[in-house]
Amino acid sequence: MGISVISTPSAPAAIGPYSQGIKTDGMTFFSGQLGINPATGKLAEGGVAAQAEQSLKNIRALLDAIGAAPSDIVKTTIYLVDIADFAAVNEVYGKFFDGAFPARSCVAVHQLPMGGLVEIEVIVAK
Repeated sequence: MGISVISTPSAPAAIGPYSQGIKTDGMTFFSGQLGINPATGKLAEGGVAAQAEQSLKNIRALLDAIGAAPSDIVKTTIYLVDIADFAAVNEVYGKFFDGAFPARSCVAVHQLPMGGLVEIEVIVAK
C-alpha cells in the first residue's frame, strides 16, 4: 500500500501538523478546507456563503493537483458553526457539482479554527 502526500500552493497551506491530502490505493482524502484565500492566508470576507465558495475553490485546487474533478468526489463532510447557515451553504455547494452529488454529512460544531464559519472535507475516488 503506497501513500502519497498531496500538496499544492493553489490551496491554503496546512495550519497545523497535517497534510492537505493523502492518496492511497485509488482513494484520496483531503483535509477539511476552511474558506481561506491561499494568496492572503485570511478567511474570505462576506459571511458563510463567501467562505463556503472559497472552501470549494480550495478543494478544486486540490482536485486539480491530482487530476480529478468534482465528479470524482464520493463523500463530503460539512462542518457549520451555525446550523442556520445550512441553506446558504447548500446553495453554494449545489453549484459546485454537475448533478452527480456525492454522499454527504453536515454537522454543527461549536467553533472552527481561525473563526471560520464552515469547513468542508472530501474523499475522492482517484
